[in-house]
Amino acid sequence: MLPGANSSRADAQVLALEAYAARAGAAMACVYSSSAEFDAALIAERRAAGQYGPRRYRRQRLATAAGIAAALAVIVLLIV
Repeated sequence: MLPGANSSRADAQVLALEAYAARAGAAMACVYSSSAEFDAALIAERRAAGQYGPRRYRRQRLATAAGIAAALAVIVLLIV
């Protein structure tokens, strides 16, 4: 074998190893600087998916309407 072929192959392997190491380090790095930032991003993502949305407001409106109806019923019973 040629002595130059082994050297260039070793150089290519070293470069590949360095690239793999750089990618591995980047994969382990966290995008968020704190847990509060991560939680805010998680909540924003869930809101965008509709997980926290209208259901709560529907229940609140239903409870308000039921309370108003009950109050009107009591007023009508007191007047009659």
